[in-house]
Amino acid sequence: MIDLDGVVALYRTHAADLSAVVARQRAFREATPSMTPQLDDVEAEVTYLLLRDARPAHVMELGTFHGWSTTWILQALRDNGSGHLHSFDRIDNVRRTVPRELAQDRWTFVHGDVRERLADVPRAAGYLFVDAAHTASFARWFLAELFPLVPAGIPVSVHDVHHGRRVLPFTEGAVLLRWMREHGVDGFTASRRRAPGVFARLAAVREELGLTGARGTTRNPMLWFTMPEPATSARS
Repeated sequence: MIDLDGVVALYRTHAADLSAVVARQRAFREATPSMTPQLDDVEAEVTYLLLRDARPAHVMELGTFHGWSTTWILQALRDNGSGHLHSFDRIDNVRRTVPRELAQDRWTFVHGDVRERLADVPRAAGYLFVDAAHTASFARWFLAELFPLVPAGIPVSVHDVHHGRRVLPFTEGAVLLRWMREHGVDGFTASRRRAPGVFARLAAVREELGLTGARGTTRNPMLWFTMPEPATSARS
């Protein structure tokens, strides 16, 4: 289970490496005028930490835009010394922004609509990152078609779920949260508005460790959970 105590422990375990990555990501953002970062500071850092802990052989990223999340994931795989990222997007801006030395032989970019590229989905993914079309219809698609291809027990992150105290109806987040309730899946978020206590504790830990963030942003709408067993992750 992904929870606050576990995340705090990961911050302490990987503090030095994370600090170095934050500095590199800040420099990368400042040196890349076309970059429009999507992840806020805490959700980017937690993604990195969960990847360091899980040490996946394969990661699937759904949605890249300019490569901010892509580079955070690749930083974790580099620091792990192993792992390969499979990224999917209909636009290929990321090909021009991800540093070559970071991509090396640890990154595969699949250009196209993932709904038409399921054959390219890694069946042994050890981490799933979703930040694509934030619509109810797309959520219904990935719950029905993508999730059954993903192994149970791995960390999953879905971006742009918890922007406010409540999730709006008829959105990707609403569909996903209903599926989670129906399947008994607990989630974790560091959203400043949805989970202010979690955000405050992580902010205190980050201050103690001297982490100032690569962007200075505080919304953090990401939702994390652990993929349930196949028997309970049946198609919705």
